Amino acid sequence: MDDLNPEAATQEDLEVALGYRFNSTEQLTAALRHSSFVNELPQTDISSNERLEFLGDAVLNLAISHLLMKRYPDLTEGELSRNRAQLVNETELAGIAREIGLGPHLLLGKGEALTDGREKNSVLADATEAVIAAIYIDGGFDAAFGFVEKQFNERLRSANRTRYETDYKSMLQERVQSTHHEVPQYEMVDESGPDHDKTFRVRMTVAGITADGNGKSKKMAEQEAARAGLDRLDRSA
Repeated sequence: MDDLNPEAATQEDLEVALGYRFNSTEQLTAALRHSSFVNELPQTDISSNERLEFLGDAVLNLAISHLLMKRYPDLTEGELSRNRAQLVNETELAGIAREIGLGPHLLLGKGEALTDGREKNSVLADATEAVIAAIYIDGGFDAAFGFVEKQFNERLRSANRTRYETDYKSMLQERVQSTHHEVPQYEMVDESGPDHDKTFRVRMTVAGITADGNGKSKKMAEQEAARAGLDRLDRSA
C-alpha cells in the first residue's frame, strides 16, 4: 500500500472485517490517518485521527462499563473498574486491531511506516479507538456499541475476579530469571484523571523488551505491564 495515497487502502475489505458499512467512508479514512501522515502533507487541511481517538476512548469506556454491569451483576464498583481497566488498555486494543487486520490500512508517514508503525501497539490501539469513534459518528451509539460488544465478546466472557488475582509479576520474574538471569524493572511513566479516579501507566523493561500497563493503582498497572511482557515473550519464543 502507498502510504501517501489514501485510495490505496481497500476500505470495502476493512468494512467487512469491522462488520460495519459506513455511510460516509471519509469517517473511516479519518480514523486511519496517523499524525505522521498528516505531518508529511503540510499544505493540506486534513486532520489526524487524534481527536477521534479521544472520542472513541469515551465511547469505548461507556460501552464496556455497560457490558460489564450487564454480564456481572454481582461485581462491586471497584471490581467493575478493575475489569474495565484490564479490558480497555493498549495491549487489548492492539490485539483487536490485529484480529481485524487494521494495520495494513493505516495511513502512516514514510518514517513511521519504515519503523514498523503498523505493528506498534500504541499506533494500533489509538487507531482502534478512532475507528470506534468513526462508527459512532457515522451510525450512532448503537452501531458503535454493537462493534465493541462483538470485538470484546470473548474477552468479556473471561473477565472475572479470578483473572486479577493472578500474580503476573511473580510469573514474569520467575521466567526471566531462569532464562535471562534478569529482574524486571518497573517505571511509572504517566498518570491521568482526577484524584479520585486516577489511571496509572507503568513501563516494564526486561530481556530487551518493554511493555506498558494501565491500572487504577500502581500495583494494578505493574501487573498489567507484567502480563503484557509475558505475552511478548511468548510471541518472541
